[in-house]
Amino acid sequence: MADTLSPDRRSWNMSRITGKDTRPERQLRSILHRAGYRFRLHASSLPGRPDIVLPKYRTAIFVNGCFWHRHEGCSKAYTPSSRTEFWTTKFDATVARDAKKSAELRRLGWNVLTVWECELQKSPDSVIRQIRADLVEAVP
Repeated sequence: MADTLSPDRRSWNMSRITGKDTRPERQLRSILHRAGYRFRLHASSLPGRPDIVLPKYRTAIFVNGCFWHRHEGCSKAYTPSSRTEFWTTKFDATVARDAKKSAELRRLGWNVLTVWECELQKSPDSVIRQIRADLVEAVP
């Protein structure tokens, strides 16, 4: 299937995809704040610059888009039908980078949580329940 957009328009569209302060990230921050959690954003001192850091719990949270980070079993994690080799290589690199930064954080003694975009859309209440459960386990 051919791209329906011109190369210039496709480039413009892709340039608008941001890496931080995304809608799912803002949604999770709002949920955490209402639940009484205080956090830091994009801690550059930590490997991978986690989206949200809860220093009190030594917990780093990554808010991942299902498409880009390949959420297993999610319908949003499809592979485009054109240039599949390019996309597969790109996705594999993203997944490997995610695993590396999570491993580095764990090695430094941090608890690492991943919240998926689709989970926030489907059930924000279950996301905060799961985070609370994980934080209880993380408290020394």
